[in-house]
Formats: sequence, structure tokens, C-alpha cells
Amino acid sequence: MSETRDTLFPPQLVEAARRVIEANRERGTKIAVAESCTAGLVAAALTEIPGSSDVFEAGFVTYSNEAKMDLLGVSLDVLETFGAVSIAVAWGMAQGTLARTRADTAVAVTGIAGPGGGSDRKPVGTVVFSRARRGADPTEIVADRREFGDLGRGGVRLQAALCALELLMPVDP
Repeated sequence: MSETRDTLFPPQLVEAARRVIEANRERGTKIAVAESCTAGLVAAALTEIPGSSDVFEAGFVTYSNEAKMDLLGVSLDVLETFGAVSIAVAWGMAQGTLARTRADTAVAVTGIAGPGGGSDRKPVGTVVFSRARRGADPTEIVADRREFGDLGRGGVRLQAALCALELLMPVDP
């Protein structure tokens, strides 16, 4: 489609965003995101799609721990116990996004894009995702940790955004 040429983003990212918008539009569902290591890349890709406002409710860029606490309600105890790049924090971000929007589905992403910041337990390229759905059992945690490897900062962020978009596809209840 012509919109794919009029973009700053890689075609695969725009096409993934298009699928998310179209699928959620068909279902009549709203989506929202909370981003750390992708710093708004997922929200930007979604809004590249004309008419995305039918589906996309909100995006939070909570890069610092303070922003995760202040804007999304992630607790200091969780951040100190598990670290910002953890399933517990991603889950808190997704739940906080759902609580602060009218979205039906919220996806959170937090990770280490590099080049620094990694450790033996959490090397560069480690990214954690979580999806929360309105009305779902909040004790049923939907989260995943991926290790993309050191693809370079842009490469890690692109792969993380693509994974987050996949999680924004509607799922059967």
C-alpha cells in the first residue's frame, strides 16, 4: 500500500502495525501500550496507520523507574526486588496501563537495548513483554522474556516492537 512508502519505519514494522489495527478494528477492541526500551516505537508504528485512532487508546513511555512508578503504579518493592527488566515489572506496567485507559488490551515492554546495561543474568538484548486484558483473571500472568542477543540498539528495539505488536493481536477469550 502507498502508506508504507510514506514512513520513517521499516516496512515489516508498518505491516505488523497495520495487521494489529485492522484485526482490533474488526473486533471493536481498543489497545494501549507501555514502553520502556522501545521508547514509543510501538505507539509510533501503530499511529503510522491511517485511522488508527479507532483502535489505539494510549501509549506510555516510562523509561525511568520513577516514571514506571508515577505513571503506571509499579511499586518500588517490585522494581527493587526484581529489577526493571523482569516479568513482575512488565506485568505491573501492563496492569497499570489497563487501569489508566479505556483499552481492552494493554501490552508492556521493558528491556536492555544496549550497548551497555547488560549483566550475566540479563545480557544486552534481554526484553520482557506482558499483556493484560480487561476482564481477564489478573492472577493469570501473560508474559514472556526474550533474549534477542546483541543486535545493536536499533535491532533489539525493532525486534522488541515486532513482538509487542504480535501481543496486541486479538486473542480468543
